[in-house]
Amino acid sequence: MRTLAACWKLLRAIAHALSGWWTIRFRFPSLSPAERERCVQAWAERMLNLIGVRLTVLGTPPAHGPVLLVCNHLSWLDILAIHAARHVRFVSKAGVAHWPVIGALATGAGTLYIERERRRDAMRVVHHMAEALRAGDVVAVFPEGTTGDGHGLLPFHANLLQAAISAGAPVQPAALRFADAATGETSFAPSYVGDDSLASSLWKTLKAPPLLAIVRYGEAQNSIGRERRAWAHGLHADIQALRAQLR
Repeated sequence: MRTLAACWKLLRAIAHALSGWWTIRFRFPSLSPAERERCVQAWAERMLNLIGVRLTVLGTPPAHGPVLLVCNHLSWLDILAIHAARHVRFVSKAGVAHWPVIGALATGAGTLYIERERRRDAMRVVHHMAEALRAGDVVAVFPEGTTGDGHGLLPFHANLLQAAISAGAPVQPAALRFADAATGETSFAPSYVGDDSLASSLWKTLKAPPLLAIVRYGEAQNSIGRERRAWAHGLHADIQALRAQLR
C-alpha cells in the first residue's frame, strides 16, 4: 500500500511540476515580480502537500528585502520548504539550470547560478547577488556548500557573505529539520548526501509516513562593519542554536 501511495504522489507531483513549467513559460511574462513571487510560494506549498509534507514556520520570515538568508542544507526538499515559507532567490550550482523541467522551474523562480568548479565564478555571483540585494530581493544561500547528514553542521564558506556586506544588506539565519509528523522524531527520508541520488531521495520521501518540514527563522543581523570570515563563524554558531530549538 505504501508503494501504491508513493506512486500516486509521484504522478501528482509530476503533473504539478509540469503545471509550474507551463505557468513560467506562458503566464510569467505578463506578471509583475510580486505576482511571480506569490505564484512560486503557492506552487511550493501545493507541492509539499502533494508529496505528504506539512510545513511549520517558527520565527518571522523576512517581510521584504534586501535580506540575505542563510540556512543549513539537508536535501533538495529544503528548496520547497523555504520557498513555501517565503519566496527567495536561491544561489545554486550551475548544473541545475540544465535539468529537465526542474531547471526551468528554478530559473523561473529567480535562481542565481554558480559554477562551483571555478573559484573565480564566486566573484561574479557575489556581484549579481549584491545587485539583487540592492534591488530589494531576498536572496538565500546554503553556506555549507553541500548537503549535510542532519547530525551536525559542516563548516561555512564565507565568500557569498560578501554580497551582503557590499550591498549593506542584513543577513538572517534560519534552520530547518524534517520530522515524522506522527512522532516528531527527526526523519532522514529526504536525505540527499554522499552516494544518494536525487531519484532515490525522492522515492524515500514519497514512501515515508507524513512528514513535517520545520523552518525556524532567527533575528536579522546588520552587515555594517562585518568581516566575512568572522561573521561566517558567528552565523555557524547561530544556526546551531536555532537547530537545537527544533528538537
